[in-house]
Amino acid sequence: MCRWLGFARTSGGFYPSGNSITDLWFSNCLAKQYANRRPGHELLRDLLLMSKGEKGRTGERAAAVNHYMEMYWQRNAEIETKYYHAIKQVFGKDAMVGTHPTWWPYPNTAEVFKNGLDWWAVKRDLAQTDEVTPFCVRTALAKKWHSPLWYNMYYGASVEPYAEDLWRHALGGGRMNFHPLWPSPTETLTTSLLSVGGRLFRADCRIRLLNYISTAPIDCPVAIVFSHPRVANWADPGTGDAGVAVCDALWKDGYYADLIPSSEIEAGALKLAADGRIQYGPQTYAAVVFYQPQYERPSAGEFFRKAAATGKTALYRIGDWTMDFDGKPVDARTLLPAAMTASDAATCTAAIIAQLKASGCHPQTPCTMRTHSGFDCPSMMPKPNGQCHLLDDTVILATGEREVLGDPIQQILRVGSRDVTFDAVGVAAVRLNARGEVEAMAAGGLRRFKADGMSIELSPRADVALWRDANGQMHGVLQDWTGPVPAALSAITGDWLRLAVPEPVK
Repeated sequence: MCRWLGFARTSGGFYPSGNSITDLWFSNCLAKQYANRRPGHELLRDLLLMSKGEKGRTGERAAAVNHYMEMYWQRNAEIETKYYHAIKQVFGKDAMVGTHPTWWPYPNTAEVFKNGLDWWAVKRDLAQTDEVTPFCVRTALAKKWHSPLWYNMYYGASVEPYAEDLWRHALGGGRMNFHPLWPSPTETLTTSLLSVGGRLFRADCRIRLLNYISTAPIDCPVAIVFSHPRVANWADPGTGDAGVAVCDALWKDGYYADLIPSSEIEAGALKLAADGRIQYGPQTYAAVVFYQPQYERPSAGEFFRKAAATGKTALYRIGDWTMDFDGKPVDARTLLPAAMTASDAATCTAAIIAQLKASGCHPQTPCTMRTHSGFDCPSMMPKPNGQCHLLDDTVILATGEREVLGDPIQQILRVGSRDVTFDAVGVAAVRLNARGEVEAMAAGGLRRFKADGMSIELSPRADVALWRDANGQMHGVLQDWTGPVPAALSAITGDWLRLAVPEPVK
């Protein structure tokens, strides 16, 4: 049965949704807001319709749930954003706000009933996620907040998963946020990362060299846009299905995809770029999939028709669209562009991969299914050995498959039409400008680097990062080095930042 509670709190009477359709919440404030958006409808009456359903009222039930859940996720996002601004007011405008908005770290029914999947609407300075949040969500949030990378925090009962995932994160455009660093008396964890994580933290320091040269998030040429109303509507058998499996099929072969709710169209965040391509933050897409568009507003169809008219982004659809947000019958053929015909997931992903290959889009690191922290929510994560590229044209090689501190990298890397040579350990990254000059470079355990106009030979090896500022001046980072700056480096620039690496707690 429904739970009738006049529950007031700082959210203005809105309470996080329950755990199922038999655990729905009511308040006077919530009822007032519902009546304002649906004149002639009473929340108390419609809650019974939403929970139990009534013969002959399928469309009315779907509409009621759509409005109810949209109120929830929008109000949750509003409150979270108020927290964001409150932090700025208390700590200053330069305070960084990045705490993840997730409760259950996977876009399924557990999270739908907590906040309606408000993640993409919760303002943050830096994209942060939690535990097993799929990489396709992490990369999308980095685009939304114009964050050059994402952070993901989790905890484990041993140090082994951290050592592997540290490298997987780097190759997926992110970093690991260690949590917790020590055992908690209220948890079942017994491993103190502060005491056993010496090599792990040194590996993380090697990866942090990338932070000095990364100015943009990882390139994902595909977007999966799922119907936000449908994923939150329990009147539909597909509730909680946000299309992660489609993203997984693409990530598996190294064709990375961002996962985005359709509500970002209405918010204006998912839009058409000046050149006509579909854009989200700094990312423009070669292909976009409209995933299970049931219960969408006609404005979503209008958006895709405009995109189709430019011909710059290939458009695909998985699933039918027979009912709109207000439960009225619709015909997808009249709302969507003619080329956006429905297909099944396997056919759609195969077509996208074929299109990307034909256009010369090269895959990044292949992925495998992985989960951790006791969650049974696996998704595709890059292997701990491979290559990726960022939207600022930075190319990154990273490998920690055999050794947590990094495996040897001895490779001639093709960047555009030019060759770049690395002899390094764990990490090797470079970005060239339009003239082929080194714009930025980072390498762990660097012995040799060679590119047009720059040659470095070091003995012993050193952790190094170099980058040009807006005025073309070069700056550098030298890590875990106690002596004078080597002549091969001081000849490039005299501005060097020295970084130490942490020692394990005794």
